[in-house]
Amino acid sequence: MKSYPKPKNRPALELCSECGLCDTSYLRYAKWACAFITQHIEELEKKVHGTSRILDNPQQLYFGVHQAMHSARRKDPIPGAQWTGIVSTIGMRALERGWVDAVLCVQASPEDRFRPQPILARTPAEVLAARVNKPTLSPNLSVLDEIPKQGIKRLLAIGVGCQIQALRTVQDKIGLEELYVLGTPCVDNVNRQGLQKFLDTTSHSPSTVVHYEFMQDFQVHFRHEDGHVEKVPFFGLNTKELKDVFAPSCLSCFDYTNALADLVVGYMGAPFQWQWLLVRNERGQQLMNLVKDELEFTDMVDKGNRKAAVQQGISIYDQGITLPMWLAQIMGVAINQIGPKGLEYGRFSIDSHFVRNYLYLKRNHPTKFAQQVPAFAKKIVEQYKLPDS
Repeated sequence: MKSYPKPKNRPALELCSECGLCDTSYLRYAKWACAFITQHIEELEKKVHGTSRILDNPQQLYFGVHQAMHSARRKDPIPGAQWTGIVSTIGMRALERGWVDAVLCVQASPEDRFRPQPILARTPAEVLAARVNKPTLSPNLSVLDEIPKQGIKRLLAIGVGCQIQALRTVQDKIGLEELYVLGTPCVDNVNRQGLQKFLDTTSHSPSTVVHYEFMQDFQVHFRHEDGHVEKVPFFGLNTKELKDVFAPSCLSCFDYTNALADLVVGYMGAPFQWQWLLVRNERGQQLMNLVKDELEFTDMVDKGNRKAAVQQGISIYDQGITLPMWLAQIMGVAINQIGPKGLEYGRFSIDSHFVRNYLYLKRNHPTKFAQQVPAFAKKIVEQYKLPDS
């Protein structure tokens, strides 16, 4: 496997998420823009949405500032899309209708399907070529210097939380007249070598995996080149081997739901086989309106109780326990039948990752701990009994 050079400038050191900002002239703003040097989600929420999340509001505590939530999917799925192609469709429609001059998105390198290649897409075909998530650290913002060079004044940016926090911090310095931000939830990215270790450790055929996702049925779904889907229960993962595979930046992040996007499209708060759309502000509603006639909708679901599963998972992960596959499969089936669904599954995932990341920071970066953990994350973590640090 070919290795790729890391950015030369890494002011966040080992916590760098390789968002691409520091590969540009905007490096000079990194001390304030980088999510892992100066975490200031609450302040940026107020700037972007006009208000910060209300911690006493259970929905905002978990999912951030928002106006509406939907469970939806395309009526006519896009072939080859990771799910049904809602994100790609929004990007294509924004260009077709002249809303924007370009879409900042990520294609795959011709050399390696999992190596991200950020572009400023100027045509719907270029957006379509970016379909399917790349589950590796991605330098989306490395193209920022090209925006004024190409005369781009209206931009739709697609990205994950750390990229969007940096973009929101410098957006007034780029010379844009209009900026729309379409976000995806993000957790547990890896570098390319880490991804290979995950695939080799978990899949029966690592070389044929096209994409994968940790799904609401408590299984990792691997889609292979021939179209078949391989499913591995969460509880059957080789925790001891994989415990350190995730990027330190991802183990230090508390912006799972992309709090600063205008519209978020993912799956974590939706029923199985549906997508979750979180409209945060009026710009988000405008993006939603671009595609709503192409979508079918179902009711939001909020069932079950996550807390016992989260508490049990804390010790399993912390101790690096790997269950026999037969037991993992039984546990997966049982939890899928009686466990959290819809929004409660979303809370389960947030709780699990926030507790893990809270402990990681406290143990590995104690000097950054107090500033890096936002108030909403502290309130969520306080619900659980934690192991000794």
